[in-house]
Amino acid sequence: MLAIKTLTDNLTIYRRAVRLMGDKFEISVVGSNPLLADEQIDIAINEINRVEKLLSAFSDDSSINQINRNAGIAPVKADGETFRLISRAVQISELTYGAFDITYLASKNEDKGDVAVKATKQTKTLASYKNIVLDAVNQTVFLKEQGMRIGFGANGRGYAADRAKYILQLNGVDSGVINAGGDLLTWGLQPGAMPWTVADANAEQINQPFADLEISNMAFATSVNAENYTSISSKKFVNVLNPKKGFPVSGISSVSILSPTAEFADAMATPVLTMGVNAGLYMINQLNQVACVIIDDQSRVYTSKDISL
Repeated sequence: MLAIKTLTDNLTIYRRAVRLMGDKFEISVVGSNPLLADEQIDIAINEINRVEKLLSAFSDDSSINQINRNAGIAPVKADGETFRLISRAVQISELTYGAFDITYLASKNEDKGDVAVKATKQTKTLASYKNIVLDAVNQTVFLKEQGMRIGFGANGRGYAADRAKYILQLNGVDSGVINAGGDLLTWGLQPGAMPWTVADANAEQINQPFADLEISNMAFATSVNAENYTSISSKKFVNVLNPKKGFPVSGISSVSILSPTAEFADAMATPVLTMGVNAGLYMINQLNQVACVIIDDQSRVYTSKDISL
C-alpha cells in the first residue's frame, strides 16, 4: 500500500492497486492510521468481489446466470439488487435510444468468452433491451428471445465502485478515490481541504491537459474512439461501433462524463460517443447533475452547460 503524506496536516492518502473484475482498480482513502486504512481498503475490495460474483453470467447461483439460461423459456425471480440494476440499465437504454444496451446474442463459445466485452458489441437482431420484460410486482426478469443474454461491462464496474464507496463511507472514510480501470469516483476532499481534480486531455495529446476539472463527490468516466486510438496511458479500448449502423464512429475522439454515480457515468460515456456532438450535448443538457466534455477529431472541445473551461 502506497502512502502519500501531506505537509498541511496529519492526514495521508493511502493507496492500493489491485486487479478486480478483469481490470485494474486503485483504491485510495484519506486517514491518519495506516493499519485502519489497510483494513478499510480490504473491506472495499471484498465488496467489489461480492458485486463481481453477483453480476457473473457463469456463477451457478447468480440471478444473471439463471435469467440467461431461461431466455425464451420463462421469467426468473431475481434478487432485489440485480433486479434494480437491470431496471436502471433498461432506463438508460430508453434514454439513449438503445445506444446503451446490456443485451447480446449468445455465441457457441460463450462459456469460454468474456461476456463483459461482448455485451458492448451490440447486434441489431434479436438482442435488444426492448425484449427484456420486467415485472416489478413479482421481481422477475424475462428475456423474450432464445439465445438472448444480458451482461454488465463498464457499468458493472461502475456499480461496484459505487458500492465500495458506500461501504467505505459507512465505515467512517470521509474522503477517497476509487479508480476503476481509469474511470474515477471521488468523495470528500483531499488533505488540506483541496478538492479532487482531474486533468482532462485530448486523447492524441494525453500529456497536454487542457483543463483541470473539479470532481469531488462525483464520478468521472471517459470513452475513447479506438478507431484512432488503441492504447492510451496503458488503458485499452475496444472499437466503438454505432449500434444501429454497425460501423466505427467518427467525428468524436473522446467523451468524458461527470455524474453523481460511477454506474451512470460509465454507462453514458460510450452512447454519447456514438451520438455525435450535437445530439450528445443536447441529451446531457437535459439531465440534472450530469455534465460532459467532448473532444472531436479536429481537437475541438465542447462542454455541456454546467462546465466552464
